[in-house]
Amino acid sequence: MKHLLTLLAALIALPMMAADFPKGSPNFSTDYKAALKQAKAENKPLVVVFSAVWCGPCQSMKKTVYPSKEVAPMHDKFVWAYLDVDVEANGDPARKYNVTGIPHIQFLDAKGKDIGNQIGGTSPGEFAGTLEKVLAKTAPKAE
Repeated sequence: MKHLLTLLAALIALPMMAADFPKGSPNFSTDYKAALKQAKAENKPLVVVFSAVWCGPCQSMKKTVYPSKEVAPMHDKFVWAYLDVDVEANGDPARKYNVTGIPHIQFLDAKGKDIGNQIGGTSPGEFAGTLEKVLAKTAPKAE
């Protein structure tokens, strides 16, 4: 019985740990539909991070990349979502973007259109560069 209670406590704690973001992190939503709605309302591109508590590279990026000084200037230019692949509610978006490995970072324009992804961990500088390219793809075209 003790073993079962310990296991149950661990299962309850896992989603809470997944949503525990370091100081200086972007304002992550953990609700895909809410993040899409926010991106449309604010006319901003969306960064959807598919992750898991047990994923080493995911946790490394969570601690060192997203709150980094290189990425911080980009926080307000995007809407951010952090989706744990082990949470059942995130199954549909994970299937939609064919998430087979994590970290899987999906980039969407303000209307929710897929504009690319990044699979695997990266450094703060490289990720900031990727975000710059995403912004360039979503910038209004001069006529």
